Amino acid sequence: MSTALRICPLCEATCGLTLTLDGTRITGARGDRDDVFSQGFICPKGAAFPEVDADPDRLRGPLVRKDGELREASWEEAFDTIAAAIRPLIEEYGPDAVGIVLGNPNVHTMAGALYPPLLIGALRTRNVFTASTLDQMPKHVSSGLLFGDPFAVPVPDLDRTDHLLIVGANPLDSNGSLCTAPDFPGRLKALRRRGGTLTVVDPRRTRTARLADRHVAIRPGADALLLAALVHTLFEEGLTDLGPLAAHVEGVEEVRAAVREFTPEAVADACDVDADTLRALAGELAAAPTAAVYGRMGSSTVEYGTLANWLVDVLNILTGNLDRPGGALFPLSATAPAPRPAGPGRGFALGRRHSRVSHHPEVKGELPMVALAEEIETPGEGRIRAVITVAANPVLSAPDGHRLDAALGTLDLMVAVDPYLNETTRHADVVLPPPPPSQSAHFDFAFNGFAVRNQARFTPAAVPLDEGRMDECEIHARLILAVSGMHGAPPSAVDDLAVDTTLAKAVTQEHSPVYGADPKEYAALLDGANGPERRLDLMLRLGPYDLVLEDLRQAPHGIDLGPLKPRVPALLKTRSGRIELFPAPVAADLPRLRAALETAVPDGLVLIGRRHLRSNNSWLHNTPALGGGSNRCTLQVHPEDAARLRLTEGGLARVTAEGGELAVEVEITDTVRNGVVSLPHGWGHDRPGTRLTVASARPGVNVNQLLDGSRIDPLSGTAVLNGFPVTVTPLP
Repeated sequence: MSTALRICPLCEATCGLTLTLDGTRITGARGDRDDVFSQGFICPKGAAFPEVDADPDRLRGPLVRKDGELREASWEEAFDTIAAAIRPLIEEYGPDAVGIVLGNPNVHTMAGALYPPLLIGALRTRNVFTASTLDQMPKHVSSGLLFGDPFAVPVPDLDRTDHLLIVGANPLDSNGSLCTAPDFPGRLKALRRRGGTLTVVDPRRTRTARLADRHVAIRPGADALLLAALVHTLFEEGLTDLGPLAAHVEGVEEVRAAVREFTPEAVADACDVDADTLRALAGELAAAPTAAVYGRMGSSTVEYGTLANWLVDVLNILTGNLDRPGGALFPLSATAPAPRPAGPGRGFALGRRHSRVSHHPEVKGELPMVALAEEIETPGEGRIRAVITVAANPVLSAPDGHRLDAALGTLDLMVAVDPYLNETTRHADVVLPPPPPSQSAHFDFAFNGFAVRNQARFTPAAVPLDEGRMDECEIHARLILAVSGMHGAPPSAVDDLAVDTTLAKAVTQEHSPVYGADPKEYAALLDGANGPERRLDLMLRLGPYDLVLEDLRQAPHGIDLGPLKPRVPALLKTRSGRIELFPAPVAADLPRLRAALETAVPDGLVLIGRRHLRSNNSWLHNTPALGGGSNRCTLQVHPEDAARLRLTEGGLARVTAEGGELAVEVEITDTVRNGVVSLPHGWGHDRPGTRLTVASARPGVNVNQLLDGSRIDPLSGTAVLNGFPVTVTPLP
């Protein structure tokens, strides 16, 4: 028996694990007590790592479609097939004939961070779709508009704040999102132990809400109205105090005028929160020694998602809590570029182009996931004829999966980088399966940029690759070569090109650590057993902490880089070089929110999603150890609504909306407020042709099938997955 360290890749908390090995088999997982960030914390997902890693349904080698059937093939045959099929398509129809779809698990691997940008660049396609428009794009848009950088996302300083206001998030079950924080529950309990205050705004009495000092059971979808009323109250009662940040902010008076109509009395009915409570929330926020407002998926995947995310940071700014300890701060990852001098930047623009069919605006180089099906179905120039998916299952995660399911079946070519045959990848002509996570090295490029404490951790592969497996980074590199006309070149060529391109730019930037150096000489200094490690070493060397890869190797439990620190104005990339508090796209969208003040609150039920601690979207339902407890696909209904609708515990109900209808088991509970029903996302594992033994045995229903894709937040292109009207009736 032996042990090995591994950073858990199963959610955004990035906890350190100590794995127990019997030879090359993972037999156990516990929290790494010496991990500088997670300090031994582990959740059920991390404890199930051995079972996830050894899932017998994981594909062990490539599959290639022959005579209509997916059959086992060699790696050479798989890449030969891709190269032979995709180049003629691009030459005849252009690069936009290929669509790229990146799923949530993609950002949980080193390969997923390093190679998709190169794949998109090699293809030169503009048809890029990611899970961001099903989840977090409103936050990227608001950050881009306010700070000039869509990745400059402030996170709550959980360990030092005195007051935390959470809107539409349930981190006790999600483990945090766009806020990387191992042991989120422990951090919230510590907040309360030191005399701090926790307030949760959520239509459900979630586990997080039960921990709070105050739970506000808002009407779903009204988050932006509530937040606008808090901003109004701060102005009305003279509670704004920007502190040192004032010198770097413009547009305060414009915001004051813009929220004049959003009085607590005006929004109370729409929010179903009384005016006194709204004033109290604003007053408590302003009075706290330090405070932070944090919103997530419940306030993002709604009709006014971008406005809600903008207002979250407006509140942080107006109370002087942005960019100060105990407030909301900007993390600084070890692989972030070295900070540049403060000054104007290029800014952030929306809608530089639009989708072909419905003219949805591009955001951050992406089109809305809801547009994928129509871009495949609709004839004409620019039609998507081939799709490459990377760790994506949009048939379950996007609205109207039936339509997308049918559209994928009409493609000329589909390639999937995925360990499973799931509801989406079953349509692929070629499937390229990465190895289990124990056989891959790990560094969190993405999540360190959202972490509540600056740190850096690298874990090598816990066990060597099985015979016949291919390293995930090599899979991506060979795919890039196959689609770019360089099929047959060594995979190292991709990494060498990335290093050369990065250095060629870095040596010309005066603030870069390698300014003026010879690119070839510096490239020769890079350390690493392979291309990905050399690229990581380069990013560390170009980063803000004077680190190299060997530093991380010598610190297997990680390097603590200290608490978050103020970073304004250096991080600002707006054209003005200041925080632009009232950007034009927000101003143009506010009349839509004002109109909600004049609209009668509709009768009937609205549906919201929910997250389980033992799942992560659609990708952990095939693990037996994670199938117990509350991790069930049930329709939660308040007792009063159940009685009125004659629904019974454990009985079936028909749920109907514009996209379709579902039959689902009823769970009667007062944890949802009346007028609201809740159904978790990620289920619906009942399609033929998959290889998900455990998931298909308890398939559940796909909540997104209730939607037809017409409901989106116009600024971000994000699908409205929460707060939409449904009809519920009992079934025999």
